[in-house]
Amino acid sequence: MFEALNKNLNYRETKILGLPATYLDQEQFYFDAPFLNEAPFLSVLIANPNHIGCHTHSPGESYFSGTQALEIDLIKVCAEDIFNAEEGNYDGYVASGGTEANIQAQWIFRNYFQKEHQAEVSEIGLLFSEDAHYSAHKGCNLLGVKPIQVNIDENRSWDLNDLKEKLVQAKANGIKYLIVHLSMGTTMFGSVDRPDPIISIIKEHFNHFFTHIDAAFGGFIYPFTADNFKLNLANPDIHSVTIDGHKMLQAPYGTGIFICKKGLMEYAQTEEASYVQGTDFTLCGSRSGANAVAVWMILMTHGFAGWQYLMDNLIDRTDHICDRLDQMGIRYFREPKMNIVAINANDIPTELAKKYHLVADNFESPSWWKIVVMTHAKKHIIDEFLINLQK
Repeated sequence: MFEALNKNLNYRETKILGLPATYLDQEQFYFDAPFLNEAPFLSVLIANPNHIGCHTHSPGESYFSGTQALEIDLIKVCAEDIFNAEEGNYDGYVASGGTEANIQAQWIFRNYFQKEHQAEVSEIGLLFSEDAHYSAHKGCNLLGVKPIQVNIDENRSWDLNDLKEKLVQAKANGIKYLIVHLSMGTTMFGSVDRPDPIISIIKEHFNHFFTHIDAAFGGFIYPFTADNFKLNLANPDIHSVTIDGHKMLQAPYGTGIFICKKGLMEYAQTEEASYVQGTDFTLCGSRSGANAVAVWMILMTHGFAGWQYLMDNLIDRTDHICDRLDQMGIRYFREPKMNIVAINANDIPTELAKKYHLVADNFESPSWWKIVVMTHAKKHIIDEFLINLQK
């Protein structure tokens, strides 16, 4: 990491007159603190590299090529090793979070339909389930794309009959092009969409569609705990994916990751950003190189097998919760190999849910309270909760 940082331009030691940025304020941050020699993330944070652009697509600002190379390596690991992309057949960058990354996908696909098919915005629809993240609605609002929300069944899966009805209705309303939003770990339930039946039905009604995977929550756990998952970039019908480093990976906030297959990122290019080397392809523009380095450091420290071991431990704790809930006759939903348990609100006292900071689907009138088994959810805390619930 320090080798990469030394390849960056140094604001303190280089004659710089043109860059509209500098090192961090020296009244609050210190260059020469002794502990920085053992603190690579803080060292990069203070050096303040800007990773504007998409470095897998084209060279970015040459001033920060050292840490940009680590981001390129990070995207390679996520695309190829975790989501099974063909070698080199992807572009991506570290975004501000899953919301930006999801909207980045919608933006790219909308622009593709407009440029390649001369589509009107009113002819483009975003298809998603009622359990999908709210960024689906936010993206539609920002981009003018028409939302098409599909009901879910009692198993938190897409209601395929409702899907067929919504597709017929969409065509009747003038929709000709679809952006499909599938989830690997929905926010409330942790449910994982099954692509095959959904895409099969879509193909019966639409010739032109792109599929995006929102794996903001599940992307750093489900591929490590589930066997033969189909929500990956080896699937020819899947075109992009979102992952969040600041959820399961325990990275700082601001470490969402967007990845798409080659040939798509250029539809988000802002050519007017001519003063930026390589121009810009992202919603956020300037972004912290330190955040990209943080995610790279975590993955390189643990490795695939090491991270799989940690995630299996979380699954074991989640299994323990579900076993006890079964014994007590408590109703809940849990996606196998995921670490979220949504408990029926009628089966748990509100006071107990609030005492342990469970999250409601609707705090004004909850139907579900969810437990998310993260690293801080130690077994003794889980057992204490279960004993109180049994009482």
